[in-house]
Amino acid sequence: MSYSIEVKLRKGEKAEDLRAKSLVPGVVYGPERESVSVYFDSVKLEKLYNEAGESTLIDCKVEGEKESAKILIQDLQYHPVKNQIIHFDLKQIKMGVEMYVTIEFNFTTEAPAVKEQGGTLVINTEELNVKCLPKDLVNHIDVDLTSLKTFEDAIHVKDIKLPEGIVTTDDENVLIAKVIAPISEEKLKAMEEENANADASKVEVEGEKEKEGEEVEGEKEKDGEEKEEGKEKNKKENK
Repeated sequence: MSYSIEVKLRKGEKAEDLRAKSLVPGVVYGPERESVSVYFDSVKLEKLYNEAGESTLIDCKVEGEKESAKILIQDLQYHPVKNQIIHFDLKQIKMGVEMYVTIEFNFTTEAPAVKEQGGTLVINTEELNVKCLPKDLVNHIDVDLTSLKTFEDAIHVKDIKLPEGIVTTDDENVLIAKVIAPISEEKLKAMEEENANADASKVEVEGEKEKEGEEVEGEKEKDGEEKEEGKEKNKKENK
């Protein structure tokens, strides 16, 4: 599936004014072009990102430029509270030159150890670092989970069949996914009791420290009183 975007040139508009109109400020840059400030519709941008992600080539047309260029959505910045996109970066790609990117995994099927033995699927990493030519770039890499038949089975980077033209730069022994056995009621109860005992010990230790602190303070006060009495006694004798 192909994607495209047409961005408008930003001509002095303030970022807050653009966002008030549901527009997002951004920048288009690359090795063979000057960086330009642009803006785009926030709803359309979010939809495009959800569908294309960060590893799909997109045809980008900048207002005032005759030809479109291939770009990647390089970065999105979000509002910390509203979780809305507040800025975006589009990187122009030079076709014919090898590139380094990160591609997300798409986990297919259901692991037999989950379905038949009630285990829990653990995903250690959801993406893969690769290098390839722009023409070989894919949106995602499928990972078949049917090989996870027991709790001893695991899928590593070396087990993944990569599309033609794509080479990973990650360690081949990095764990991707496995299934862990369900926790029995006995083990769960033992863990709860262990935590309860640990909490009780903590309370006791804190209580002892508090008591020791009170004793130390009492000794300090007593020592202070004795010193004051000594001073008064010396004054009387000196008289």
